[in-house]
Amino acid sequence: MPVPKLDFNHAMIYARSVETSLKFYRDALGFKLIETYEHASRPVYARLRGAGGGTIALHQAMPDQAVQSDGVRLYFEVKDLDAFCAKLKDAGVEIAKAPADMPWGWRHAYLNDPDGHEISLYWAGAKRFRKSTMRPAGISRAAAK
Repeated sequence: MPVPKLDFNHAMIYARSVETSLKFYRDALGFKLIETYEHASRPVYARLRGAGGGTIALHQAMPDQAVQSDGVRLYFEVKDLDAFCAKLKDAGVEIAKAPADMPWGWRHAYLNDPDGHEISLYWAGAKRFRKSTMRPAGISRAAAK
């Protein structure tokens, strides 16, 4: 009997305020809302879909629950990274590290969501499915070609 194949479904993000997180992920990052659940007239759960089909869920944290996740970073890919980051900045989103070429050949920008979850926005394109080739730090993409 063949072994079933495992597939990634979604990332659950615990938030102090699902409403605030919705504004960030839906309104700023552009995720499309699939569904929400409310309690006492406020959203306590929401599921969203990215342009490529990946999903995330926002879940209301308990009052005494820590929401930051040390050692976990969310990665979202966007083709025109620089323009996307400029749009976020214009909307008041703080970019912790502006788009830059990384030694492994991808272009990354870093920010945090309203609860401090680390996010990397990046563009790798077809390179995402190939083994990365590291180049010495400080060498640009053009010089490495």
